Amino acid sequence: MAMAASPATSSTVSRAASYARPSSASIRAPRDAAAVSFPSRHSARPTALVADARASRLPVVAAAAPGHQRLMGSLTNTEGLRFGVVVARFNEIVTNLLLQGALEAFERYNIKGENITVVSVPGSFEIPVAAQKLGKSGKYDAILCIGAVIRGDTTHYDAVANSAASGVLSAGLSSGVPCIFGVLTCDDMDQALNRAGGKAGNKGAETAITAIEMASLCRHHLS
Repeated sequence: MAMAASPATSSTVSRAASYARPSSASIRAPRDAAAVSFPSRHSARPTALVADARASRLPVVAAAAPGHQRLMGSLTNTEGLRFGVVVARFNEIVTNLLLQGALEAFERYNIKGENITVVSVPGSFEIPVAAQKLGKSGKYDAILCIGAVIRGDTTHYDAVANSAASGVLSAGLSSGVPCIFGVLTCDDMDQALNRAGGKAGNKGAETAITAIEMASLCRHHLS
């Protein structure tokens, strides 16, 4: 014979059913709650600053301080700028292509050939001392340092690459003339050739463009 459910049991079942079937009002509540809010895309913003940042691809914070002075080198005001180029002969198949890219970039930005001096050194390890000598001569507005170090089976690669990088930095600091690091440090010859006019562009040309901008900045704004 079936037994009737006790009042306590009926009450428990009723409560469980109410938890299992939430009302539609409780589901909709978070949508209507005033506490849930998000910034409007139409809220007030410094429109001019945002537009300027989009145009220049620089962060808005770069233009955030009112009345600040911003100094930049120019790629168009290049008249009279003089450059020294130190290029390593080691891995010459690569460094010749880098040098060619640099000279073509100079020509593209109206740097006269008579204002460019190319100095050849045995390898990338010897670049810094020549760069420092050129910088201290007072004849040049920037020095390009071009070389290629390719990894081998020994730690010689690390020694040369690190010495070249720190040496070029030291040359620039000690001479007060921008010395631009254009030494490729690659795992193999394919990587180096890809960066010397291949599918990754020509890092020699990029080095020349950096040198032009830094030379212009130092001559026109920081001298």
